[in-house]
Formats: sequence, C-alpha cells, structure tokens
Amino acid sequence: MGAFENKRSFFSIDNLSWVINQIIQNNIEPGIYNMADDESISTNRLIQLISESQNKKARIWKISPKFIRIVARFGDMLFLPLNSERLKKLTESYVVSNTKIKKALGIDKMPVSAEDGLRCTFRRMRE
Repeated sequence: MGAFENKRSFFSIDNLSWVINQIIQNNIEPGIYNMADDESISTNRLIQLISESQNKKARIWKISPKFIRIVARFGDMLFLPLNSERLKKLTESYVVSNTKIKKALGIDKMPVSAEDGLRCTFRRMRE
C-alpha cells in the first residue's frame, strides 16, 4: 500500500526511560501527557527501516489507492480480510503531540530521534 501516505507516532524505549527518569527526579505537574518521539514516521519509511535492519531491499508496491478501495468494498460484501474498516486503519495517520510533556520537562526535543529509536528496537529484536 505504498501509494498511501500516512504518518504514525512512535515512542522509543530510550525516550520512555529518559522521561520516566526526569519525572522521578523533577517535580513535574501531575496530568495526562502524550508520549511520543518528536518525528512521526510514514508507513513506507517504517518498512524501509525494517528492511535496512535486515539488510534487505524494501519492496513497496504503489498500487492505485482507488483500486485498493474497490477491492476493500468487495471485502465488505464477501467478508474478506481486507475490508473498508481495515483499510482505513492501515492507511490513516495517527500522530500525537508531545509538546505538553516537553514543556513540563523544559526541553525542546527528545534525546533520541524516532528513526534512531526504531533502528535500536530492530537491532535489539535481532539479538
């Protein structure tokens, strides 16, 4: 589904442990905070990063979104694994803002970038 452009927020374990440490060490105002890396990553970029971590070439097919939507409508009628609801979940963006937690911590950016955090995760998964 390479023709769809969507973005997703991720939160690396390194950033998570850093934020928890900062919350423990500092007097952070209680509240609800969205936790996320600073950058959101497209699904196509995520596939590229996974492929790079496995020393393989990414295979991203750019099939027409219109054609895929038609196939998904058939999936609705025939109860196939690809239907309109699943297509929406696969192709929509889900980006959250980490501005509130960064403001509470008094920082401009998280210590680890989203791509570096994902690379580290993939490296740890191979071990």
